[in-house]
Order: sequence, then C-alpha cells, then structure tokens
Amino acid sequence: MKILGIETSCDDTGVALYDDQFGLLFNKKLSQSIHNKYGGIVPEIAAREHLLNIIKLIDIILNKKNINKKHISAIAYTAGPGLVGSLLIGSSFSISLAYSLNIPTIPINHMEAHLLSVMLEDQCPIFPFLTLLVSGKHTQLIYAKKLGIYYLLGESLDDSAGEAFDKISKKLGLRYPGGPEISKISKFGVFNKYFFPRPMLYSKNLNFSFSGLKTSVSNFIDQFSFLSFQNKADISNAFEHAIIDVLVLKCEKAIIQNNLNRLVVAGGVSSNFLLRKKLKIMLSKYNGNVFFPRNEFCTDNGAMIAYTGFLKFNSKIYKSDLNIKVYPKWNIYK
Repeated sequence: MKILGIETSCDDTGVALYDDQFGLLFNKKLSQSIHNKYGGIVPEIAAREHLLNIIKLIDIILNKKNINKKHISAIAYTAGPGLVGSLLIGSSFSISLAYSLNIPTIPINHMEAHLLSVMLEDQCPIFPFLTLLVSGKHTQLIYAKKLGIYYLLGESLDDSAGEAFDKISKKLGLRYPGGPEISKISKFGVFNKYFFPRPMLYSKNLNFSFSGLKTSVSNFIDQFSFLSFQNKADISNAFEHAIIDVLVLKCEKAIIQNNLNRLVVAGGVSSNFLLRKKLKIMLSKYNGNVFFPRNEFCTDNGAMIAYTGFLKFNSKIYKSDLNIKVYPKWNIYK
C-alpha cells in the first residue's frame, strides 16, 4: 500500500510517498523564498508558486524516482486549514490525479497531520496524550484521546506564537520566517537585560494571548533611534524567553489538570531549542516524556500528510470525494 501525500496549506509545497511496509519512500518540499522581501506571505503569489512547484515534485516522484503510479493506493491532500488559494491548488491537483488513476482521495486536516507527525519517529507516544500545536497560525493545547478524537483544552485568543515571532522579527529588520531568525540572534543576547510581560501566565484556563506581548515589544523597539546588533540580540533574547515561559507553564498546567504526563509538541515553533530544553526539564518533574518530530517534520511537509492519509486509509475512517472542497478554518477538535 502506497499513499501519496500533497501539502499546500501556506507557502511550502510538500510531496511524499508513504509505504506500509517500507515507511517513507520519498519526501521533498520546495519553499517560496520570494516572500522574504515582503516580510510575510502574499496569498496570491503563494498560490501561483504552488502550481509550479507541485508539478516539479510530482515529476520527480513519478519519473526520476521511477515510482509506478499504478501502485499508488490513494492520494492524501491538505484540505485545511490554510490559505484558500494555496489549498485549492493542492486539492484540485490531487483530485484530478486521483480521478485519472481511479483511486480514492483522503482530505487531511493540516493540524491533525502536525499532531501525528511524531508517529514517524522511532520513539513515539501511545494514546491518550497531550499536544501543544504551535505554529505560524495556531497555538493550541489538545487532548488526543485516539486517532480522530481530539479535544481542545486551550488556544490563543489573538495572535499565535508563530505570528508574534514573525511580526517582531520584521520589526527588528530580520528575515522571514521570524522564529528561527530570532532564535539565532537571541543566543548573543544578554539574559534578563530586558523583561517583557508574560500574558495570561497565571490565568486559571489554558488559553494564550500574544498580542499584548507583541505590542509591548514593538513599542519598546520604537524607543531606539538605531538598533545595533547587540540591541537586537538582547531584545530577541527577552522576547523569546517571554513566549517560551508562557508555553511551558501552560503545558505544565495541562499536565496537572489532566493527570497525563505524555506531551507531544508539533508545528513550526516546536523546533525551537529553548522550548525543547525547558519542556524536557519541566516533564522530568512529573516522570513524563515529551515527544518532538525531527526538525524537517516540524515545518509544513508532505510526509505528515502521507502518513496521516495512511492511518486513515488503513483504519477506513475517511470519505473519498472527487468534489473540490477546502476548509480554510477547519478545526480538528470536538
């Protein structure tokens, strides 16, 4: 059984092939560097770039890798959430290809695929477990009961952690995406030289809020007539610690409230070194384990789509539909 996975939720075009016997046979993505000069994603440009990139990647997998398309059992594609134009490119391409091959399609929720991406690792959790989904558009705490059954414990009431990283990175004159850039320069900053607020740190619920933090840091930056490298490093260090402190404490609250010490962290921000370090220290207090996907699976990729498609195809918990449908604000939780 071979499942082709296609990911086009934002600006990364990912294509992968997962085999039930041999695992991941192919996984490649093309990123759109054109957005760097805009400091963020331009949806119309992203959609056009996907159309070019998806053809390149499918050509590689079917021709250069000598994969017989007749051996593909189903095509899994990202149906949401994401940018509507980008989603439509992946959806229409996947459905057209599936129709020509007379095989089913499996619409995949992008965030569920992130949640399950850790299952591609040798060490992975068993259900149930807690999940921190932290990316450019989402910051959510999820209780994963079993495949396809998820409950929302808390989420950001405004900006996601990833959005805050991107916006402050742009304000500092750094490149997009902001998370890796701030993390890089933060290492040269003086710890505790500046201190920024930790929004909702001690609220009783598990929700997040990063808009106030973003505004506070932005206003602080405006006080400088000139930002030296050291200024940028010190601000980045304080800002990064503020976000990570909130994420770690909310995860700790979720562990205590649910009496569950297995935590999965997924999404683009999950590759952050400081976040990983502090979560490991925190989980050790509860004799628990924290699971991360490898860095290449933290950001958007086709492997997680193909693998999630395999799980759903194998469990028969999907509905194939050759109508082109996308869900830009699709939630995974009940």
